Amino acid sequence: MTRRIYSRKGGDCGGNLIVKQLLFRNEWRMRECLFLSLCAALISTAVSFAEEPAKPFALRDLSWYPAATGESLPVRNADDWALRREAIVAGFEEAAGKLPSRESLPDFELKVHEEVDEPKFVKQRISFAAEEADRITALLYLPKGDSSAVRRAAMVALHPTHKIGKDVVDGLSQRPNRGYARELADLGFVVVAPDYPSFGEQLDYDFSADRYESGAMKAIWNHMRCVDLLVSRVEVDPNRIGAIGHSLGGHNAIFLGVFDERVKAVVSSCGWTPFRDYKEGNISGWTSERYFPSLRDRYQLNPDLVPFDFYGLVAALAPRAFFSNSPLYDSNFDYRGVEKAAPRVRRIYELYDASDKLRIAYPNAEHDFPRVVREESFEFLRSHLGESD
Repeated sequence: MTRRIYSRKGGDCGGNLIVKQLLFRNEWRMRECLFLSLCAALISTAVSFAEEPAKPFALRDLSWYPAATGESLPVRNADDWALRREAIVAGFEEAAGKLPSRESLPDFELKVHEEVDEPKFVKQRISFAAEEADRITALLYLPKGDSSAVRRAAMVALHPTHKIGKDVVDGLSQRPNRGYARELADLGFVVVAPDYPSFGEQLDYDFSADRYESGAMKAIWNHMRCVDLLVSRVEVDPNRIGAIGHSLGGHNAIFLGVFDERVKAVVSSCGWTPFRDYKEGNISGWTSERYFPSLRDRYQLNPDLVPFDFYGLVAALAPRAFFSNSPLYDSNFDYRGVEKAAPRVRRIYELYDASDKLRIAYPNAEHDFPRVVREESFEFLRSHLGESD
């Protein structure tokens, strides 16, 4: 490579311009190496963003989707969002383990262990097959009336953290605002309320002995089996099924809705906030065997390394109905994180012209499901699933 230097020489050159070719091989090679290094760095950055755009900011940005070319392209319509939704589910499964195949499901082998006659419904204490060598224990509420004449809306009611499990949502705990399974049955819904593994009649559940990478994925399997049970019932309209839960039940209602699109409406009370807003980013509370051990073992308790977040999970429910109870003084699930996510989630609902199906309440309360908000959520369910009484 040559460089041309133009200089004016005096004396016998008579002031003419002389062109001299000088070689600066060493200097140029240094500059060439620097240039190539910069190009390599830029290409590496572009490739890493295309292959792994979720570290950390892109998970919170719902405006892109991964194209087949490896690019991150803007979400402009529902078809684009469907591709992003696939990536959201894949990210969840990276942390929680894959949902096993549901192609061959066992018979329910339903057993009724107890039956109680109530004024508006019959409550059964039941068990049924989750999978080979494992059974789900649950409460089943069957509203009175001619089941052959009316196919009703139905709910999966998921309990909060409590050793008595499903009995909490039957109103048997010390807290007055947790009996939403019984209340929904009074309103005419068919309701199934299962024990989460390690609570209630499942207190001795051994997560280390099952086939799942996380307790969260085992719970999703069980809760999908609850939907299977509801769909099989003559009393139930299979197109009018929802899920509701508080705290532990609140985020598991979201997880169920993400994986089971038969669930048409979700109510999550005190169930979510983005990981960076959960206890100021201390996500150790999510790492027990009943949740996601990988958040500790694989992602070093760093919210920015976790391959999923609630921005995407809640948006993945669109265009189905979603109601969030996010109190101003919830010490676990900071409402300010919900406020950050809400406009981004709403944009996805707008892609489907379904803004009316997204409702977030911010009551002046602590980690609770106040009666007024609970009743509003019931009306929301009745609005989007149809009347059941």
